[in-house]
Amino acid sequence: MLQSLPLCFMNISFNYINISVLVVLLLSVCILLFYYFHYFLKLGTYKIKTDSSGLQLPISVVIAARNEYTNLEKNLKSILEQDYPNFEVIVVNDCSWDESQKLLEYYQEVYPHLRICELKEQEKYPTGKKFALTMGIKAALYSNLIFTDADCKPASNQWLALMASKYNTENQLVLGFSPYAFQSGFINLIARFESAITAMFYFSAAIHKNAFMGVGRNLGYTKELFFKQKGFAWHQHLISGDDDLFVNRAATPTNVAIQIDSASFMYTESKKNFSDWYSQKTRHNATGKFYKSSHKAFLGVFYAANLLFYVSIIALLIVDLNLWQIVLGVYLVKLICQCVVYFLVFKKLKYQNLIWFIIILDFLFVIYIYVFGTIGLFAKQRKMW
Repeated sequence: MLQSLPLCFMNISFNYINISVLVVLLLSVCILLFYYFHYFLKLGTYKIKTDSSGLQLPISVVIAARNEYTNLEKNLKSILEQDYPNFEVIVVNDCSWDESQKLLEYYQEVYPHLRICELKEQEKYPTGKKFALTMGIKAALYSNLIFTDADCKPASNQWLALMASKYNTENQLVLGFSPYAFQSGFINLIARFESAITAMFYFSAAIHKNAFMGVGRNLGYTKELFFKQKGFAWHQHLISGDDDLFVNRAATPTNVAIQIDSASFMYTESKKNFSDWYSQKTRHNATGKFYKSSHKAFLGVFYAANLLFYVSIIALLIVDLNLWQIVLGVYLVKLICQCVVYFLVFKKLKYQNLIWFIIILDFLFVIYIYVFGTIGLFAKQRKMW
């Protein structure tokens, strides 16, 4: 009987520790495969529908900008020149001390559908992005709103038409995608992978009628929904959350639509050095603790399974190196399944080249989640921008 066993298993001494760690490894893989095939695969096979109803609702595009002269000069024209029959662009100049106001006034002479909302600094009443957005929403002429940032540039002149096409009598929230443009460097690689995983989560959740966040660089919602939720009142004290926390509170199983046509993407540039990227991620990750419990569980189980997967692999190899073939087999099953699903999703997001770095990026992402997640739990948000 023993002679019929593969030679690699004959030197293995199974004991309580080995079996326990192996069970943890297999359980973590099962959980990850459930996420891959139950949640993420639906996004990977999602059929992008071209709405041909001909209904083109009037749209107000809202941009909050603080000292964004360079970005406004670079990106605003591409938003003002969208191929859409009836829209306005509201730029809230939030207490800028650069030349933004002069630039906006110049553009306004050329583009009459540009409207400027200028805010002045008041020491006793600091503003911040949420206040600026609220002022822009109040100033908007139309009920259907689309939001982006000054440092973003649409992938095409159909961006607005595609985002607006998702509005109807039921859909009051439209989730778009804002990828990071390709640049050389490790920070950009990590930023693009992180944005791909984030998008994979929030689009997949929306497809499953359980939307929990969106990204303010490419997001739409109605005035009615904003005021029904009392705006940003419940998280006004936080620097972040004008996008994800609002969606987390306002989304229902029936009022959310997604737009992942690549012509609707809103591109931006990632941070170029570690210090700026660290500050940005620390700020962004500080809002997750305010999500609904069900959404925190949805994210937490996946991240916990990822951590246990790598920890149990390392533990098994430390306990008994003879287990390496079992570990390799389990790892390859997980990796192949992950690559198949991730490639389908990343292809939708125009990030398919990331699949070549999946082994190292997946491992680093686990470290990223727990490092920044821990920092986010204790981060105090004091700055308003």
